[in-house]
Amino acid sequence: MGGSPTLNPAASPAERTRALTAHAFGLGFDAVGVAALGVPETWDAYAAWLEAGRHASMQYLEGDGARLRHDSRLPHPGATHAIVVAASYGGREPSGPVARYARGDDYHEVLRERLRELHRWLETSLGRAVNARPYVDSSPILERDLAQRAGLGWFGKNTMLITPSAGSFLFVASLFVELELEASAPFEADRCGTCTRCLDACPTGALPAPRQLDASRCISYLTIEHREAIPVELRESFGGLLYGCDICNDVCPWNKRFARDAMLPAFAPRDLFADTSSNEGTRALAREILMMTAADYAEAFRGSAMKRAKLWMLQRNACVVLGNVGTADDLAVLEAMGEHEHPIVAEHAAWARHSITRDR
Repeated sequence: MGGSPTLNPAASPAERTRALTAHAFGLGFDAVGVAALGVPETWDAYAAWLEAGRHASMQYLEGDGARLRHDSRLPHPGATHAIVVAASYGGREPSGPVARYARGDDYHEVLRERLRELHRWLETSLGRAVNARPYVDSSPILERDLAQRAGLGWFGKNTMLITPSAGSFLFVASLFVELELEASAPFEADRCGTCTRCLDACPTGALPAPRQLDASRCISYLTIEHREAIPVELRESFGGLLYGCDICNDVCPWNKRFARDAMLPAFAPRDLFADTSSNEGTRALAREILMMTAADYAEAFRGSAMKRAKLWMLQRNACVVLGNVGTADDLAVLEAMGEHEHPIVAEHAAWARHSITRDR
């Protein structure tokens, strides 16, 4: 990139860190810091969370997944430091049935490529190979712990990382490197104060206390990770939410003031979500998903993070949405879903039909 900072191969760790940080900001990241790898500060809290079963059915967080998370030096042998970055994904966009982070292209590969670019610059500047690997929300790492240690922000009462100048509508990613760098000062302050808006706003009670998340009640977990029926007693609380949930971020004063536009055009909402900020648009999206074939699904969500949920799961979620915000005009498609090959979808369609007709 034109005007990028240069790095003397003989630079000290502090000089390397300043040049790396400047180059990372030049790549468009909203926040950058460096953390030494090791045992996470939040390990005890994480272990207690697992012990309490608050991770619901996410068994990949246990066993070997937990063992690797216990020491961030384990996932990539030889690495000594993490260059931790944050990237805005569009917190100023209107709320809607799909969480903002999932409306654009899959952030995993988009951000990996940015980190690979940082890696290439580092090797070119030093004139030698550097053992490094990018991590973007797909490996056994307590990434928010690393981000706090790298000085990017603090843990909000909704468990999200909040960056003072950019809020919490952020992707967090890291480049693990085998290179001596100067670690950033950890972010020690808690700037939530007495505010409890995120806890008060959660419609399912998934935040029973500050910085405690019960995944089994979280709309994001239930619409994305959960492979069973959505608990009947929680369905009405979903409202028009089809994939993920931004409520605890939406109400945060730090986002109301500091949320930014998306860092990259790739994070902009796809056409499928262009008109979903109203109930009418939400209903239209839900019906479209219910009518999708496997081929339609593959085409619509190619290169999208939403493929984390299988088609039948999105159709299950769409039934709940129509049960909450649908009208008599949606009964026909729900009637057709009553014959769905997946019994969970058929049951949710029946629930939605009953919900609509009950309210007429």
